[in-house]
Amino acid sequence: MWDIARLAANFFLDGGMIPRSQRRSVDERLEARRSAESSTAVMDFRGRNHVVRLINLSESGAMVIFPYVPNIGEKLRLQLLDRGHVSAQVRWVKDGRIGLSFTAPAE
Repeated sequence: MWDIARLAANFFLDGGMIPRSQRRSVDERLEARRSAESSTAVMDFRGRNHVVRLINLSESGAMVIFPYVPNIGEKLRLQLLDRGHVSAQVRWVKDGRIGLSFTAPAE
């Protein structure tokens, strides 16, 4: 019998597994992005705090620059100057940038 949990633990997704040969020609976002009031935030990633650079921010998510590669779907916490702590989930990873969607309102 296969040990599914052990087998699944050997796989993870990152942005490199989803190729995009063409740049997007249309902005498919449902809400406007804006520059953050602060250019940095603190992200709790696997039990350690990291200062990250905020690229943009919306009501439902953010894009940050981060040198490590989290798994798609991984949950983490972000501390924003103007919103406090928010729970987030990794949606995509590409070239040192991470797309996050907020999973709960700011505390």
